[in-house]
Amino acid sequence: MAETFRVGLLGHGTVGAAFETLLGQRADAIAAVTGLRPQVSGVLTRSRGAYEEILDGSDLIVELIGGIEPAREYVLGAMSRGKHVVTANKLLLAQHGEELWRSAREHGVQLRFEGAVAGVVPVIRVLQETLAAAHVERIHGIVNGTTNFILSEMARGGTSYAEALARAQQLGYAEADPTDDVTGRDAAAKMAILARLAFSTPVHLDQVTYEGIEEITADDMAFARDLGLGLKLIGTAERVDGGISVRVHPAFLYPGHPLASVNGPFNAVTLESDAITEITLSGPGAGGPQTASAVLGDVISAMIPPAMTPETTHSLPVVGDVKSAFYLAMEVDDEPGVLAQVAEVLGMQGASIKSVVQKGLGAHARLVMVLHPLLESRLYAAVQLISQMAFVRSRPRAIRVLDEEFE
Repeated sequence: MAETFRVGLLGHGTVGAAFETLLGQRADAIAAVTGLRPQVSGVLTRSRGAYEEILDGSDLIVELIGGIEPAREYVLGAMSRGKHVVTANKLLLAQHGEELWRSAREHGVQLRFEGAVAGVVPVIRVLQETLAAAHVERIHGIVNGTTNFILSEMARGGTSYAEALARAQQLGYAEADPTDDVTGRDAAAKMAILARLAFSTPVHLDQVTYEGIEEITADDMAFARDLGLGLKLIGTAERVDGGISVRVHPAFLYPGHPLASVNGPFNAVTLESDAITEITLSGPGAGGPQTASAVLGDVISAMIPPAMTPETTHSLPVVGDVKSAFYLAMEVDDEPGVLAQVAEVLGMQGASIKSVVQKGLGAHARLVMVLHPLLESRLYAAVQLISQMAFVRSRPRAIRVLDEEFE
């Protein structure tokens, strides 16, 4: 008989319930591999269980409550008592990660969190273990399945943002209140975690600039098709001029980019380094069973010690102004010289035009162009000047374009 390994479960929502079911189904197989049979020894919800009793009766704590408090208090309390902790709480890690990792080191326990980023995609494990010596230069990620599903629906043609969001909610890919997802905050928390692991420097959620997808229109999607582009909500973490930049925003991608073909509720992450060139990991990014599978993988790893989160070795500055290619759309009067005047203003800011499309005539003309990379500050300075021109009917809209392609 294998020795029992007691797992205290904090939270019993969609992921917690799926985790308890999966643990029961896989207990025999885990015992065969580890010599220990995992068993849920107690469950804490608002109306069930007592934290101290669960802590006393467990070897490891799984935190699936979400939010900051009391999750932070519970996780710190468990580690101070010598318990390993597994969590899928990205907001907790993005805001209090350094405190939690320090506590884990001080008390000689493991803090594992694969389920916090990209669902079942094993990007945390790859960064911590497989590519620990690779000196990662850049990460691009589709790390929010809700927004990727919405944008995929809109790309089908003619579907509005509101219609695509309603469809996502109907299918369970979006919460009743999707604010954290559609504003980019959820993806920003995940990118803070990935940046910390990739660059070994503290990164807080407040240091991540983010934009959401609420302003994306069906017209944007139509012009993207005309230009041969796809639109995704992209998280980026990269080394820039001796510092790092971490950001989330909508971006157009050319078909050759590894993330361009990732559709629906799927997540994917590309990791770039001189040592490896580029690798892409992809898979389901949301859902109870998928996240539960990642959580159970962490539990199994914690049953086979040791694995510690190392201290950060750098304190790199966060760079705010970085270069990007841009899609620029503007409503203009169809008059002679419009394109030339716009091009002149762009040229004054160091921007050069890669491609141009015009649709409509007279008072309903729309000018769309893709610009070669330039500093974001220069682009937005040009947008400010263009918006003041008499023939421009509304402020131009700018969306970043990822122009990297890999063979």
